Amino acid sequence: MTPRRRQEDRTRVTRRALIAAARPLFAERGYAAVPAEEIVAAAGLTRGAMRHHFGDKKALFRAVFEEVEGEVTGRVAASIAGAGDSWSAATTGLTAFLDACQEPEMLRIGLVDAPAVLGWADWRAVEADHGLGLITAGLDQAMAEGVLAAQPVDVLAHLILSAVIEAALLIAQASEPDRASARADVERTLLALLTGLRTDTASGAPPTQA
Repeated sequence: MTPRRRQEDRTRVTRRALIAAARPLFAERGYAAVPAEEIVAAAGLTRGAMRHHFGDKKALFRAVFEEVEGEVTGRVAASIAGAGDSWSAATTGLTAFLDACQEPEMLRIGLVDAPAVLGWADWRAVEADHGLGLITAGLDQAMAEGVLAAQPVDVLAHLILSAVIEAALLIAQASEPDRASARADVERTLLALLTGLRTDTASGAPPTQA
């Protein structure tokens, strides 16, 4: 193994240790309540190691958030892999995403702390990096199947992503006793919104008369 390869391996192991130590702490107590000293102690490292590999606690939090987002996106992608058509994929994927939004890690890290810690623009950029591709691919398939009328895919994908993000925030902002109800409300409303985008033929409605 070359010296460069050994250094790359050490870097990867150290970054992995810091992310693994920070993630449950951020999920349980929130970003503001977790000091950097506690994270590096849990990782068995020094404050200097965190500064070297991430710069500061905020950058480490972003890495944790990216990891959580990547895992959620992977779960959504896996859930729709066996869908027989674009509509089944859309409804299955939406259910999988909203299920994830009720989980403690996604709630605290992705929906409560990330917008405040990273800022709205950076948070939305991360959300788009992970979710926009799946939505765009689904819309391309739906238009190819005639489920949706041909229209600018990029514009529609961004609008749907925005609606899904707002739905996630509504779940996160609900009190614990009301969270299941909020989740049911946003899923029902999003499905109604998506249904309204379908062509008359795809939705089973009679064609409109001129």
